[in-house]
Amino acid sequence: MNVGYVHTFEVPENNIDKGRLKVSVVNEENVPIKGAAVRLSYTGNPDNIIGESGTDRDGISIFNDLRTPPIEYSMEPGNRQPFSEYDIAVSAPGFDNVNISGSDMFSGELSIQNVKMSARDNSQNNIVIPVNTLYGDYPPKIDEEEIKPMGQSGEIVLDRVVVPEIVVVHDGPPKDTEADNYYVTYKDYIKNVASSEIYSTWPRQTIEANVLAIMSFTLNRVYTEWYRNKFYDFTITSSTAYDQKWVNGRNVFESISQVVDDIFDNYISRPNVKQPILTQYCDGKRVTCPNRLSQWGSKYLGDQNYSSIDILRYYYGQDVYINAAEQISGIPYSWPGTNLDIGSSGQKVRQLQEQLNLIGEYYNSIPVLSTDGIYGEQTAAAVKEFQRIFNLPQSGITDFPTWFTVSEKYVALAGLAEL
Repeated sequence: MNVGYVHTFEVPENNIDKGRLKVSVVNEENVPIKGAAVRLSYTGNPDNIIGESGTDRDGISIFNDLRTPPIEYSMEPGNRQPFSEYDIAVSAPGFDNVNISGSDMFSGELSIQNVKMSARDNSQNNIVIPVNTLYGDYPPKIDEEEIKPMGQSGEIVLDRVVVPEIVVVHDGPPKDTEADNYYVTYKDYIKNVASSEIYSTWPRQTIEANVLAIMSFTLNRVYTEWYRNKFYDFTITSSTAYDQKWVNGRNVFESISQVVDDIFDNYISRPNVKQPILTQYCDGKRVTCPNRLSQWGSKYLGDQNYSSIDILRYYYGQDVYINAAEQISGIPYSWPGTNLDIGSSGQKVRQLQEQLNLIGEYYNSIPVLSTDGIYGEQTAAAVKEFQRIFNLPQSGITDFPTWFTVSEKYVALAGLAEL
């Protein structure tokens, strides 16, 4: 794999800005691990420990004021590395150690490093995170038609656009039979790709436009069963030549994570075309792609206060529009259609309270609620604590992203409660 990455072996002298790191540690059943030891060092110098902390009762450890290059480095393409890189070593009694190299950090950003630990079998879990595609050297995308022909003999095509619960990622080119397949939740996949391919410091509307392009590309692969129709057993690959960059075990960024949570059911459409369009893109500097989104170009349009849809129309044409999937898989209860807040009542509030109570059995900072179907101060406080743990804006209001994140965490833990 030619990624051409240049790791920071010592902290550069130009690392004058600061970022933050949140490490969240769980076991294989997604239960937080309390008291895990987290040690931080600069990539390439793991023996020089610059920070050490134990995880709290929710499996979380926070590191503040970590040095990064100036934010200006991420605002223009060039040879100056716009991020610092850290190694993270995690250990806990009864679990194999996890060592992560190259977790990147940008000025002013919160980096979220999720760590999953396996029961001890005396092995090491070593993860190496390559640099962002805007900085490294990756294969350019092989051009494809944005709308796939339908109705071919023997072809499997979904009858509607569905947000899948799981994306099966083949970690290499399609024909690499030695590459592993990873089962990744849809939102986590999108957050990973966006954190691998754009900079989290960019304007919100630029991040939105790029996330929409990533999601539409992904949902086209899902809707058309692109690889399964070619007799592969996966949804998409991690190869930039064929699909999008995804990195097993990489960190993501709060600014990107919150955009994905807000709009994860969206994709890009054209009139009278049912399938999400295959929204190909390139960096716009090393590689150019006429009539495709330029990542750096989208950043400059964001600087000029273009909205996300205007950025997309600049590249894909004035007839594209943002659509919503007809179904979201793996969710036990449908979105109530409006925010739940103090004064709300009824079945949807009761469903929320029941889910929060189960999640709180494992994340003990979430207080136990009476499942009375009344959204009072206690429910708002529990929601706010949930939002803090899972990287959502801490409003205490159950909005669209909070409802679905609660549902996802409930589903991930509900099976354990039945044992």
